[in-house]
Order: sequence, then structure tokens, then C-alpha cells
Amino acid sequence: MEKMMTHYMELLATNQPWNLILFMAIPVILAETIAITELAILFTRNLTGGLRKLNKIASIIVGLYFSGVFVYLFINAVIPLTMNGEWRGFADVVAVGFYLSGIVPLLGMALLDMGVIGRKRTELARLKLHATFIGIFLVVAHIAMIFGMLDPSLFMMQM
Repeated sequence: MEKMMTHYMELLATNQPWNLILFMAIPVILAETIAITELAILFTRNLTGGLRKLNKIASIIVGLYFSGVFVYLFINAVIPLTMNGEWRGFADVVAVGFYLSGIVPLLGMALLDMGVIGRKRTELARLKLHATFIGIFLVVAHIAMIFGMLDPSLFMMQM
């Protein structure tokens, strides 16, 4: 019996190593950089140092980068899969849905660091919101990874 793959895992496995780099490595490495620098900033309360600059740059880059990923995958994967009824069950939808939901916290951090949102907040309040955004991204990304690695037939109805 051959195991099925979720579309999430199939995307990462296809066109090696480029899809893995473009859709997983770049966003996750930037998010982990943000998470680590965020902790250091919160512990030291140094809101103006080099770590904060690195944190802001990484946040803006990943937010804008993932916006492109989101639009590309929505147009080239989500819409065709939905219109053609090609989803591979619950795990497949959860994996792709949670992966793409990462746009909310990633774009939120970018907009926060570009001064588009949260302008009236104190620097510390913006940093707390920023930390919340990165925490949300890490949760949704891990849910996407967990469901993405499942055999989608586990959740499909047996005929």
C-alpha cells in the first residue's frame, strides 16, 4: 500500500532543494532569528541596539517575502485544488491552511516595524505585540508541519 502525501509535504519534496529553501528554510530561518533576538531584547530591554535592528530587518523581510509566497500559493495551489476538488482530506487542508495563515503574524510584524500599525503604542508595547506575533507564527507553522507530515488517508472516510 502506497502512502499519500499532503500537498504541503509534496510542495516541499518537489524540485529539491529549491522548494524546501523557498517555502520552508527562508521563512523559518528568519522567524527563528526574530524569535531569538526578541528574547534577548525582552530580557535586556535594549530597544535600540544592533539586535533590535536585526530583528526589525528580519521582520520586514519575512513579512514582505511571505506575502509573495502567500499570493503565489493561493493563486497556484489553493484556488485550483479547491475548484477541482483535489484536496486530500482533513490533514491536507489543515496543513496548507495553517501554513498560509502564517501571513497574519508575519505581515503584522512587518507592518508594525514599518510603522504602518501600532504607531501610538510605546516601544515596549510594540515589542510585546511583536513577540506575540512571532509566537503565533511559530505555533501555526508547527501545526502545519505536523499535519503536513501525516499520511492524509488517516483522516479520510473509508468506503
